[in-house]
Order: sequence, then C-alpha cells, then structure tokens
Amino acid sequence: MTTDDQARPARRRVTLTGISSRAWEHPADRGALTALRELRGFDDVVKAFFGMWNERGFRLQYLAGSIRVDHRQYPRVYQLFAEAAATLDVAELPDLFVTQAPVINGQAIGLDKPFIVITTAAVEKLDDEELRALLGHEIGHVRSGHALYKTIMMILTRWAANISWIPIGALALRGIIAAMLEWWRKAELSADRAGLLAGQDPAASTRLLMKLAGGGDLTQIDTAAFLEQAAEYESGGDLRDSIHKFGMTAWSTHPVPVARASELRKWVDSGEYARILGGDYPRRDSDGDASVTEDVKAAADSYRQTFNESQDPLVGLLRKVGGSAADLAGSAARGARDWASGSGRNRDAE
Repeated sequence: MTTDDQARPARRRVTLTGISSRAWEHPADRGALTALRELRGFDDVVKAFFGMWNERGFRLQYLAGSIRVDHRQYPRVYQLFAEAAATLDVAELPDLFVTQAPVINGQAIGLDKPFIVITTAAVEKLDDEELRALLGHEIGHVRSGHALYKTIMMILTRWAANISWIPIGALALRGIIAAMLEWWRKAELSADRAGLLAGQDPAASTRLLMKLAGGGDLTQIDTAAFLEQAAEYESGGDLRDSIHKFGMTAWSTHPVPVARASELRKWVDSGEYARILGGDYPRRDSDGDASVTEDVKAAADSYRQTFNESQDPLVGLLRKVGGSAADLAGSAARGARDWASGSGRNRDAE
C-alpha cells in the first residue's frame, strides 16, 4: 500500500445485492450474447470447443509459472479481490493468478471454470482503488460469461493462422473473427462498467485507463487533458483520420484507452451509474424473464444512437449520404403516390 493510499480515507461502497450482469452490460454486448445463447445448435459448438481445448493444461501452466493469490500470497491483492467480489455480490471467488509481465493487464480465461490473471505491473503500478477497479473489471467478464466466448475467440484466431493457406476457409473464418472482435470490444466497455461498480470511484476508473495508456506517474499527467484527448480522437481530423482509426480498431480486441474513458464518462453522465447505486437495477433472479427481442432491439438502438451522435468525419459523411438517399426515396415515394392518385397526371395535362 502506498503512502497516498494510507492518507486517503476508506470509501464506503454500496453492496449491490443480487445484481445481474445485465445491469452493467453494454446493449450491443448483451444483444450479441443473447443471440449467441439462443442460436440453435450453439451449445453443441461450445461442447465441441470443450473437447478441442485443454483447459486443465492451460490452467496448469499458470499454476506452474505464476503466483496463485490467496490470503498468504499477495494478501493485499486478495483483499481487494474479495472486496470487489463482495460489492458485486459474487459469493464464490474464481482463481486469481499474478503472472510476470511489464505491462498492466488482466484477463479472464476458461470455458468450464474461468479464472483470472493479472500482471505484476498491475500489482506494482496501480494503487488500491485502481487495482480494485481492474479486478472488478475481470470479475465482470466472468459474471457476464465473457470468458467462455473470449476463449473461443482465442481458439478461432489460432485456427485462422493455421488455415491461412486455404483461401475460402480463411476468409469465412476471418469474417466470423471480425464479428466476434466487434462484440469483444463492446464486452470491454461492459467490464469497465463492472469495474466502476466494484470500486465505486469514477476517478480511480479513469486513472486506471490513463495508466493503461502510458501514464505510470500520474503526477505528470492530467485527467481533464486526457479526456480532451478522447474528444479530439473521436471528432478531430478528416476522412484520412477516420480510415486510420478504422484500421487501428477493426482487428483489435480492445477499444483504445481514450475511447474507453469517454464511454465510461458518458455512462456515468447518463445517470445509469447513480441509479444502480441507488438500488434500481435488474436482479439475477429475474434473468430468466429477459426478452431476447428486447435485448436485440436495444443493441440495434445503441448502434443507431452511436451512428447519429458520432462526430467522426466519415460517419458524418455517411449520415449526409444517407440523408440525401432518404430525401430522394421520400420524393420518389411522394411522386409515385401522386401519380397513382391521379394528381400527377392532372399536372402533366395542365
């Protein structure tokens, strides 16, 4: 624990009793997960992956080469992990490992019994509030079932590399991977919300993203300036920048840190975060009543809202083209309607 942690008074966090993962899931993430779970035969595909991926061997690698966290090993990390889980009302802690790596990172892995891995850099460079947010982020992945689908994604990526010499098979697989990567990026936004709910400290969640972007020494960087970067990234430049941004993200598993910070701030500003802390959130015991149709519609609405509100130059151009097309379609429809009613023929006669 750092001197700053000792000086900072302990925050009182609200325990979110019985909270469902639907409370923090981004609409596009939840819609994709719902569609996958309802897809006929998808359970058979998942079982097939179980047979092809040696989860026990993978877990054994971390057991052999990393540190498993408990009250004796990394007790500070274990305490923060238990606190994050308790806040999200998770009774059974997944296994947690610390692995040697110089970059702040964490991941949830596994099909049958997911486990969490964080790096030594995360332990060393994050203060208690930031680390609690990271651990809550990974718990959110586990609770939402992301670990299952992310592990399948890892397997598909390896397959794509192995069959790259087969043109048709590789193209089909790359299409599936591109769609899953789009879901994965939305799943990261969901987990960011879970991390915020676990720590209940928006400033700490923002600092975590700043450190992920390269801000190891926060005395040298500024939160407002970082959020200004986010605004410039989202709206600045011209069509060339839009194309570059597409190339940066299309095959990435994570949104860029400034975009994640901006999305998390929008979620807080929407009032949803405060409503959840106030006790207004879906409960796990009502998960069975969730509507597939409503989840898919919410996902479509989310994409539509993002498209309509985006300040990206390319999206703005597409909106103009779409608007012009809509105007033309409307004019054509009105013309056809007038002609059918006879008013068009009368004008021609005049």
